[in-house]
Amino acid sequence: MNDTAQQPIGVFDSGVGGLSVLQALRAELPHERFVYLADSGHAPYGERGDAYVAARTHAISDFLCAQHHIKALVVACNTATAAAIHEARVRHPQLPLVGVEPALKPAVAATRTGHVGVIGTRGTLGSAKFARLLASLEGQARFTIQPCDGLAHAIERSTAHPPTATQDATEIRALCAQYTGAMGPFGTEEGAIDTLVLGCTHYVFAQDILRDLLGPDVALIATGEPVARQTRRLLQTAHALACQETPLGADAVTVFTTGALEPLQNAVGRWLQLPARCCSTVDL
Repeated sequence: MNDTAQQPIGVFDSGVGGLSVLQALRAELPHERFVYLADSGHAPYGERGDAYVAARTHAISDFLCAQHHIKALVVACNTATAAAIHEARVRHPQLPLVGVEPALKPAVAATRTGHVGVIGTRGTLGSAKFARLLASLEGQARFTIQPCDGLAHAIERSTAHPPTATQDATEIRALCAQYTGAMGPFGTEEGAIDTLVLGCTHYVFAQDILRDLLGPDVALIATGEPVARQTRRLLQTAHALACQETPLGADAVTVFTTGALEPLQNAVGRWLQLPARCCSTVDL
């Protein structure tokens, strides 16, 4: 073990969507400390330009390195990964850095009909990085790509209310129905889409609605678990895994937002079962 082993892992997203990745990271690495930043004050990234997203990525990574001395950084946002991860690696060459991308390769392995659907933000699905990933799988499956304008933002907004509120759930369901309805038939019949890639970390928190709309036979593929495994591999290579003997609890997680505090507290309580005291605001 080296001296960095007890330092936290940094994680960030444009908002609360990356909490789905943090959830997977905590399951894979229960002995680690985490600092998560939700850039909700500048969301949604998916409808911004690359230069804006890159500037936010650099501001956040600089903050996490300087103020929290992170030992690794997980960019838990498809849009930020596509727009800025190459620059972030140049900017922080010493830092193990993991990005996320739509899980097309696992989807190709999972599909039985050979038809894969991909939903994501316009920023992610229109990026050169995504185009290269798609081209690398040419001939291995048929892909139907659907930008979902407004869906990540609707999921983000839903955290402003108690989990029993129905207005936001109705909006999220309507958007999911609209976009999946535009993609063509789902199911196990020949030519139907039997595998759907959730190409935005926010969408994991709409998977119950998607499951209800699409039925039990359509596989939903997210990126949290592969990202968590890759983070473990990089930390092992760097001899930087934490050495605690027992899993750490809620106090091992610090969560910041550049937006309103209450929605973040609602989100971490609802989805990660973390107490409100874990959360605070930051001006960044």
